[in-house]
This record gives sequence, structure tokens and C-alpha cells, in this order.
Amino acid sequence: MDAETLKSYCMSKKGVTTDFPFDAMTQVFRVAGKIFALVPNDASPSVNLKCDPTFAEVLRQTYAAVTPGYHMNKRLWNTIVLDGSIPDDELQEMVDHSYEQVVKGLTKKEWERLAGL
Repeated sequence: MDAETLKSYCMSKKGVTTDFPFDAMTQVFRVAGKIFALVPNDASPSVNLKCDPTFAEVLRQTYAAVTPGYHMNKRLWNTIVLDGSIPDDELQEMVDHSYEQVVKGLTKKEWERLAGL
């Protein structure tokens, strides 16, 4: 999966917004204002995704393209190099997992607002 396809998939999730809060090169994807994906727009396509700590370790042991999150909490974030070594459906599942990690941490009010979209 290339970076543009990944970005489109992130945007297809319910209630997602995007911005560039850190610099002009790093696009951030949020749900209810909370980050679930970061995609740098540079020569080496990759994505940072939030992850359950145990599952993060499993992914790192399974795929050479998955490493601890670059400039992120290394327990909770993975950096995935978009080099084609991970099947698209599995990469989509990683995005889904990241989105769900954020959604499950929302307050009741935030969750109700998201459910109403």
C-alpha cells in the first residue's frame, strides 16, 4: 500500500480529521481530536500507528517493516515502513486497531458525539 492509499483509508474512518500540527511534512489523522496515525510526507513512506503494547511487540517480531514508534512512546506506537512487505489487508487492520485504540479511550460525551456522526 502506498502512502496516498493509506491516507485515503484513514480518512474513510468515521469522524476523522487531519492537520499538520508539528511541521509542514507530517500529516496527522485524528478522531475526536486525538491522534491515531501520523504520515510523514517524505522520500521514505511510513506511518506511525497507536497499538496495544502486547500486540505492538507481536507485530515487531512478525514484520521487519514494523519498529518502535519514531519520536513516539515506543510502548504504544509502531512505525511501519510502507515498502510493500505487509499485505494491504493487514495494514488496514493495523489502522483499524489504532483507530479503535483511540475510540475506546474516549469519554462518554466524545463517544456519543462520534456515534451521532
